[in-house]
Amino acid sequence: MAGRLAGKVAIITGGGHGIGKAYALGLATEGAKVVVAEIDAIAADAVAADLKRQGFEAIAVRTDVADRASAEAMAKRAFEAFGRIDILVNNAAIFATVPMSRSPFDEIEIEEWDRMMAVNLRGMWLASRAAVPHMRKRGYGKIINISSGTALKGSASRIHYVTSKAGVLGFTRTLAQELGKDGICVNCVAPGSTLSEENPSEGIVRMRSAAAEERAIQRVQRPGDLVGAIVFFASPESDFITGQTLVVDGGACMH
Repeated sequence: MAGRLAGKVAIITGGGHGIGKAYALGLATEGAKVVVAEIDAIAADAVAADLKRQGFEAIAVRTDVADRASAEAMAKRAFEAFGRIDILVNNAAIFATVPMSRSPFDEIEIEEWDRMMAVNLRGMWLASRAAVPHMRKRGYGKIINISSGTALKGSASRIHYVTSKAGVLGFTRTLAQELGKDGICVNCVAPGSTLSEENPSEGIVRMRSAAAEERAIQRVQRPGDLVGAIVFFASPESDFITGQTLVVDGGACMH
């Protein structure tokens, strides 16, 4: 498969639904062999099967990124299948597919707060720990973390989510500092409000449509709008870029 990622192997956590599914297809289209790492095994299998039907190489691995053994098994399975790991997209998060409450800060349950941090932050850390040894052996790798535009401007009634996504910004910069000597670039993409739900309710559609009014480019953001940024950070074109956050939101948050 010709393309900017020909011969590369990419793991996409949370790759069975929504934006992660779009990332998987985008990387595969550029020639990457794709590992769909997803807690929803049925969804992971469906995405991998669809990619294979289109002529791409892909496998599905049921993964709970918040669990160390599961994250390590993910990396092991990827290496066994394809012999290398070049790209890790840390996309798995509690947000839409695994829903969160949208409540004032003092009404969020402690258990939900802890689960949010376990998946959105600890999961990113554990997935990176599992994949980096394989990248170090080759002296090259790309880690792409997914934050959110809400981390840059705040968003009421979801403080646990916004806090976790703000943590991703610091995680990205620090990991970039640590891994630069190993030839591994670590960058971040911060999406705006995206219509990523697969069967959105009328209320969700209204919410996503309302967000368009805050943008310079006034239309609904869809998963495909983010693929170019992911491919860029995964490709050799960004080999001298690390520790950066690219906001992809149609101009809602300019920084």
